[in-house]
Amino acid sequence: MKAIIVDGEPGIGNLRLVDRPIPAPRRQEVVVRVRATALNYRDLEIVRGSYHTRFPLPLIPISDGVGEVVAIGEDVTRVAVGDRVCSTFWQRWVGGSFDMAEPSYQRGGPLDGLLAEYAALDEQAVVPAPADLTDLEAATLPCAGVTAWHALVTAGHLKAGDTVLVLGTGGVSIFALQFAVNAGAGVIVTSSSDEKIERAKALGATAGVNYRKRLHWGEAVLELTGGRGVDHILEVGGPESFAQSLKAVRRGGQISVIGYLGGTEGAINPLDIFRRQVTVRGIPVGSRASFEAMNRAIHTSKLRPVIDRCYPWTDIAQALRHLEEGSHFGKIVLRH
Repeated sequence: MKAIIVDGEPGIGNLRLVDRPIPAPRRQEVVVRVRATALNYRDLEIVRGSYHTRFPLPLIPISDGVGEVVAIGEDVTRVAVGDRVCSTFWQRWVGGSFDMAEPSYQRGGPLDGLLAEYAALDEQAVVPAPADLTDLEAATLPCAGVTAWHALVTAGHLKAGDTVLVLGTGGVSIFALQFAVNAGAGVIVTSSSDEKIERAKALGATAGVNYRKRLHWGEAVLELTGGRGVDHILEVGGPESFAQSLKAVRRGGQISVIGYLGGTEGAINPLDIFRRQVTVRGIPVGSRASFEAMNRAIHTSKLRPVIDRCYPWTDIAQALRHLEEGSHFGKIVLRH
């Protein structure tokens, strides 16, 4: 089979197409023919060597993917040959608290990812792909979709009438927008682009703030909520934007810390969290149980993931550079 690996030293220029044997399924493993994959910021950081953890190389990158089961090992009971499945990010976190997740079993680093023609997966680490979604759409779910769902629903207990603030228009933020709208919540979106804000409104956002025009966008969010603040914030910007999030959240509200697209430098005064009695939690994607619950909601609501652009999977370097530019709206996907 063909696979793409990061070899030698990290770097987009060090991605290589190689030949490897098609994996044979071991006991309780399945082998899938990968049909589509999707990119996350974590994938970009691992490839270019800027992720907070360095993984042994060579490594097949990319955490998100969907494929068709073509072989099963002994004692496999959850799926059958011919099934279409998505891989989970945490290969051993089936459900329950984060204590059940094992750092050494993350797909796409340190475990080989899905940027290949075939992949061997533990049967406990796959879920049926939603039947209504295409392969490209289903490939977007394992990280971005589950992260947004875990933040708002599994951990955040989102309810109708709540107000959600999403930062930017990347994959996690757009999924959060869609889930919040389907739940009957109001959504405010921030972006550096008025055009993207209008696109977000077309998906159901009630308002938007251009943070290039309103540098203190937390104050703008307060104005939009009549001084109350929002109930939920998906914080993907990092320490620098966190100070604005603290201004935008209501007293007793929730901030889900997901990423650091704005950088890792900045100061946070914990007294601001105390004064506003804010619940702040880190969101490490989510469990298989969260994934399965999300898929049921996607099927019921007929939600369709938003795809920015599709590349052939062997054009991974070009796709990663597009992600690096930050101009995308929704998910960047690869067709295998």
